Amino acid sequence: MKNLFLFVVAVGLALMAPAAQAADKATFEGAKVCGKCHDLQAESWQTTGHAKALDLLKPGIRSEAKAKAKLDPAKDYTADANCLGCHTTGYGEAGGYDPAMPPAQAKVLAVVGCESCHGAGSAFKKEHGDAEGRFKKGGATTDRKVLVEAGQTFDYEKACARCHGAATPKPASPFTPAIDAKYAFDFDKAVRAGGKAKGVHDHFKLIGVFAGEPVHRLRGEFQKNAKEGGE
Repeated sequence: MKNLFLFVVAVGLALMAPAAQAADKATFEGAKVCGKCHDLQAESWQTTGHAKALDLLKPGIRSEAKAKAKLDPAKDYTADANCLGCHTTGYGEAGGYDPAMPPAQAKVLAVVGCESCHGAGSAFKKEHGDAEGRFKKGGATTDRKVLVEAGQTFDYEKACARCHGAATPKPASPFTPAIDAKYAFDFDKAVRAGGKAKGVHDHFKLIGVFAGEPVHRLRGEFQKNAKEGGE
């Protein structure tokens, strides 16, 4: 019986290994790749401040705010390692933004894009494509855990906290509530914001390709009011 148990455990670990390795090797693709399928979300995201985040590091932009934070308004911070982690996608990680990249490659990552919230997509994009194919062919749903195993994250609070709020990693953002109360971060308020304050893309009705956990606690609310557009 003991040997049988060890065999089952070994098989389970062997089956899990490829997915874990895929997640570990995942690299960043850029918002342009995500937008090939999620075009409505991408179009909506383009209207948010995150799509223009790197521009804020340019000289002469938001000069008053920079001065308050004891930054030099005339300085170009677009290559400053202390800033790039929160103004680009994947800086310092495999396949992430690098100022030394060829311009065409850097352009798609010189934003706070899809993968800043959802994780590096080179592995889980295939899972999305395969799952949609099965769903359209016969209506079969796919367990959402395969996305987690491939590196997609559903902990959006944690993703936001990397750059917003008191828990930001070192080097911490100089834009704190001590300078201006508007820099206090409230996740629930931020993801519901519209107009000029909108930080995330609009939500669209999902067609049910995936099932099971994890499901974010606000998903039900957003889906109730979501626009038509599909997965």
